[in-house]
Formats: sequence, structure tokens, C-alpha cells
Amino acid sequence: MKHLVLAACIGAFSLTTATAVMAQEPAKKTTTKKKSSTKKKAAAGAAAAAGTAAAVAPSGEKWQCELGNSLYIAGDMLRDEVLTVHWQGRDYKLPRQATVTGADRYYDARTGLDLVVIPSKAMLFNKNLGQRLADDCQSAAMQAGAAAPTQAGGLRAPATSPLLVTPPGGPTQVPGGPLLQTEGGQQPAAPKQ
Repeated sequence: MKHLVLAACIGAFSLTTATAVMAQEPAKKTTTKKKSSTKKKAAAGAAAAAGTAAAVAPSGEKWQCELGNSLYIAGDMLRDEVLTVHWQGRDYKLPRQATVTGADRYYDARTGLDLVVIPSKAMLFNKNLGQRLADDCQSAAMQAGAAAPTQAGGLRAPATSPLLVTPPGGPTQVPGGPLLQTEGGQQPAAPKQ
């Protein structure tokens, strides 16, 4: 009888230790996976830290916006087809879009960023989220009173020169209209209505 009780105790003990050993083996495997994933996360964190170090010194001209925001624009708005916009630690390549309003528009469909520049300010939108990210952005020259360096602004006639100039010594006639100046220098009589 003692042998039977002793065999039952040994069997129960070996069963519990085998179950404990089996339960510990998968746990060891998952801990090794966790260690490798933490190594990957640490490497990604180091790469992100290096990326933020690059974000500290953005390239381009600083445009100050309302609410303390700022963005940096690298490129020449008068001739470049793609501008680099630095916004919140990242650089975005925005290609020029054709507009009918005369505003300069740079839009990237992948990221949804849309930069619209008019002579008095620039605005940055996120079309994917339907939000205005920055408004009333101006460069240092614009804050001093200059207009934005836009392509549409460069194509306009300067404000100081009149659109219709009378050639020296000759009369000017508007197509389909009356003679504006006679050869004697007198204005013609206004047409009777």
C-alpha cells in the first residue's frame, strides 16, 4: 500500500512539473519576440529623433502665420513648378496647380496639403481632413508692406504705369469708340445722347 501511495505521489508530481515546464516554454518564446520588437521600437525611436533633429533647421523662407504658427517655403514662386513646404516638422513637395482666380495654388493629392497664395497672404489647407491648418501667413517682406512673390502677381502690370498711354504726337482711338485726342491737342466733343 505504501508503494501505491508513493507511486501516485510521484505521478502527480511529475504531471504538475511537466505542465509547468510546458507552460513556461511559450512564455519564453514570446519574451524573445518582445525583446526583438522593443529593439525595433528603439531603432525607430532613434530614427524619429534623428528626423526631429532635421526638423529643427528647416530650409526656405519663414512665413509667420496667425496663432503663432509658422511654415517655411523653399523654392521660387515666380518660376518653380514644385515648392517644398516645411510644416510641423515635415517637408512636403507641393506641385503648382492651374487656377482661374489668379491665386497661386500648390497642391499634393497624396498628403492633401493645399497652399494658396494671394498677394496679401498665404493659407495652408488639409483637403483630406477638410481643415484650414494655417491662415494669414506672411513673409518678412510682406509684413513690411510688399506683395507676395507670386507668379500671378509677377504677370500683372505695375500699378504705377497707366494701362492706356497716349503715344506722343498722335491721336488715340479706342477700338469701336471715339477719338480720344485730336491732333491739335483738344478733346473732341462728347457724343450727344
